[in-house]
Amino acid sequence: MEEIRFHGRGGQGTVVASVILAKAFFNAGYDVQTFPVFGVERRGAPVEAYLRLDHRKIMIRSNIYAPNHVLVQDMKLLGSVDVTRGLKPGGWILLNTALPPEMQAFKGFRVAVVDAGRIAQAHHLGTRTHPIINTAMVGAFARILAAPPMAALEEAIRGELPVKQEENIAAAKQAYAEVRFTDGTTGGEDS
Repeated sequence: MEEIRFHGRGGQGTVVASVILAKAFFNAGYDVQTFPVFGVERRGAPVEAYLRLDHRKIMIRSNIYAPNHVLVQDMKLLGSVDVTRGLKPGGWILLNTALPPEMQAFKGFRVAVVDAGRIAQAHHLGTRTHPIINTAMVGAFARILAAPPMAALEEAIRGELPVKQEENIAAAKQAYAEVRFTDGTTGGEDS
């Protein structure tokens, strides 16, 4: 079983990202669970969402305390939220940033970066000051895990998003192609 935690801020599409990824994995034949945790429900407030997936029926019904992987949609959260909390050693951390991070804070984990904000702006998703980065982040994450297949991700985006479907799919594909791995690997489960 894989457990994934998403960190973002209200209005960035963090919860929708977890739902899109859950639907994509479901379309690819996985059993999935996804659920959000809200503190203050307002734009800009920290938000967490969770995704659990497995090839077998998932019987557990608890929160996720020790995720295998973490997606961080807003680098400013690193100053106030411990995004590595409970993260299993060797787990992936996907960061929305143009620059490689200071790696000391992530020792023991595998780190990948993608400039999801730039990609979202290029596809006119959100505004210049508030880009909607969720589909770019899930596209990059699909490359990291080498799953779900892009066709399943496209189907999930079309099923979940009522507008700008093609722009969101293009953002996911661009992020898939542009994600960078700080350890020199190319992603995938075995890397």
